[in-house]
Amino acid sequence: MKRLFLAALAATLFATGARAQSDASGPFVTPSGAVQFERVDHGFAATIDKQVFDRFGANTLTHFDDIGGAADSVARMLVQTDAGLVLYDFRRHPPLVERLNTRMPLRRVFWQGDEVVMQGPQGWFRFRQGVLTKLQSTTTTYH
Repeated sequence: MKRLFLAALAATLFATGARAQSDASGPFVTPSGAVQFERVDHGFAATIDKQVFDRFGANTLTHFDDIGGAADSVARMLVQTDAGLVLYDFRRHPPLVERLNTRMPLRRVFWQGDEVVMQGPQGWFRFRQGVLTKLQSTTTTYH
């Protein structure tokens, strides 16, 4: 019974501390500046300090944030668009914009070093150095 209680407590603490998915438009504090998403025509414009750095088509805004570092700033962000996923890396100046030409509704996203591990309906995937790979059984633990 004690193990069950501890497992439930750990799952609750992990779920509340994850801050994984958001539909907020910002502004977000990042190492590159203040990021904001603004509705434009049939999509969104992503701005840093009021300067547009990307545009994408999407009916709704959904993103997964890698929060950490100085003042809980957003270091990286994975955004779901109508054309596929877009990864923003705000640790670089100017921020790196990488498009994954794969449309996939995401359930969970984990940030592990320089890779992004995500779960979609077709299973688990890893995006690292511009390459999207379907994961098989693994012994790696993602946090």
